[in-house]
Amino acid sequence: MNCENDLNFFCEILEKCHIHTSILSPLDNIGETVDPIFRSVIGYFSRSDTTVQKVLGNIESKTIYRICNELKIQYICLRLPILSEKNILFIGPYLSSLPSSKDIFEIGEKIFLNPLEQKLLKEYYSTLPIIADNDSIFSVINAFCERIWRTSSFAILEFNKNYTPLLISMDGAPRDESAEEILTNAEIMEKRYAFENELIRAASLGQQHKEELLSRAFNEQMFEKRVQDPIRNAKNYCIIMNTLLRKAVEDGGVHPIYIDRLSSKIASKIELISNTNKVSELMREMFSSYCRLVHKHSMRQYSPIVKKTIIVIDADISAELSLGSLAKQQGVSGGYLATLFKKETGKTVSEYVRDKRIEHAKYLLSTTHLQIQTVALHCGIMDVQYFSKIFKKQIGKTPKEYREAIRARA
Repeated sequence: MNCENDLNFFCEILEKCHIHTSILSPLDNIGETVDPIFRSVIGYFSRSDTTVQKVLGNIESKTIYRICNELKIQYICLRLPILSEKNILFIGPYLSSLPSSKDIFEIGEKIFLNPLEQKLLKEYYSTLPIIADNDSIFSVINAFCERIWRTSSFAILEFNKNYTPLLISMDGAPRDESAEEILTNAEIMEKRYAFENELIRAASLGQQHKEELLSRAFNEQMFEKRVQDPIRNAKNYCIIMNTLLRKAVEDGGVHPIYIDRLSSKIASKIELISNTNKVSELMREMFSSYCRLVHKHSMRQYSPIVKKTIIVIDADISAELSLGSLAKQQGVSGGYLATLFKKETGKTVSEYVRDKRIEHAKYLLSTTHLQIQTVALHCGIMDVQYFSKIFKKQIGKTPKEYREAIRARA
């Protein structure tokens, strides 16, 4: 059975999740599946008996091997139904959770790591993706196996933490610790910056679906320890990310008038952080909010005249926003603005203004107790009866009915 197309697609999905994949032959050295940073921390396989076959034995078909070594680093291994010597797929390394400092000390003592090596090991852990036991990625792996093996029935063989096929023996060779520390820290920093750059690019394009993929790559251990206080350190990192995302969505065509509102709101939430466990949740919220901002307010495709017109409308929806007044502000004729605006936005100026006013009215009706007449005034409509008429035409309910329906659901 030829499953190469399925395999390529599957590996591409995992790589997008920052989960490494390797395809080996039974006679290949199993060390080839280990991340290069890890090799620089612990060493490299030097024994001659560390082939896949020697370590794991005969890899059976229709069997998923889940491996966890003494370092709590995990892999998944399976045999592919392809006619090639290289038919053993390794998925990993990954963690099910971040080891605590206590765990790292104990692991380091067990495998005779010196203090520097323990520090590097801790930093290495921070670069690994975290895949919890209930993670949806396992559903993807199971679906892939069902497809290539053409059966929903297959074995799962687990090696517990006492089984250490991927544990590397130290050869005792002297190393330049200061140079190694510099190089390893540089690699880890490059990895973190690559993740940040991917996040920023995704935000500039409004790719909200990338949040889940990138969140696997971020965890508290990746934060640069600029200060000793972990809460202040987390806040500092969030402030940096808030600034980077602001610039990202500006590059995505969002005007600063919209960015500043969101940035200020997020800045207030950052200062309220009292527990580092809340950081990842806030980071996801931050990323999603900026992506939504791009979808809602990106004006990358608009001409300067249309862009300025939209900004004037959105800045104060209660103001005089007739075609004539807006055209005068831009120094163009009403006919020219009307034609250009319709061509670029797909709406007339009056339709755009109406939609924005209805949107603002819905917000005020659902979040405040303002009288209907007051809501109409805040939306730039002086006649409350006219306001109710256009609101019902657009929403299907009068303002009063809409508010009552919102409260009934609450």
